[in-house]
Amino acid sequence: MKHNNCEEKMNLVEKLGVHLEKREQLAPVAARILSYIILTGKKGTTFEDMVTILCASKSTISTHLNHLQDLKKIVYFTKTGDRKKYFTINSDMIVQHIDTMINEWKEVKSLHLEIKSYKESFNMQVSEEEKFELNFHDDYIKFIDEASASIEELRSKLRTIKSINKL
Repeated sequence: MKHNNCEEKMNLVEKLGVHLEKREQLAPVAARILSYIILTGKKGTTFEDMVTILCASKSTISTHLNHLQDLKKIVYFTKTGDRKKYFTINSDMIVQHIDTMINEWKEVKSLHLEIKSYKESFNMQVSEEEKFELNFHDDYIKFIDEASASIEELRSKLRTIKSINKL
């Protein structure tokens, strides 16, 4: 059973790694490291484990770990009596990602409002057959508002969980 779980985890590391390469614009090994850390969870993983499991050189793993720390995507902790560093995901990373999404959506909404306004004024000056259809903008703006409200609710829950965990 444990072997299948490990195999499943590594398949998911690869799949998530490919996604993170594109989404976060990371080098392939950095994306696999981040994926592995995400899927390892709170117990964290060590440098040595990543060298062995991800089949990469010490210098490659070290370089990418430092880069991911600089990007504030991962953090490490130590255990009493153990000299190893245990790497985990930076819980702020998800909130930072959400903030980026919200800001992008605000820009898109603003652009759609501006385009809609232009089209409305254009429509007042032309014949019926030349008029722009405006329903798409209304529907898209509504979608952005609803998606933003939903993701802001998630952000709020994450911040609440984080503040409870600090107690």
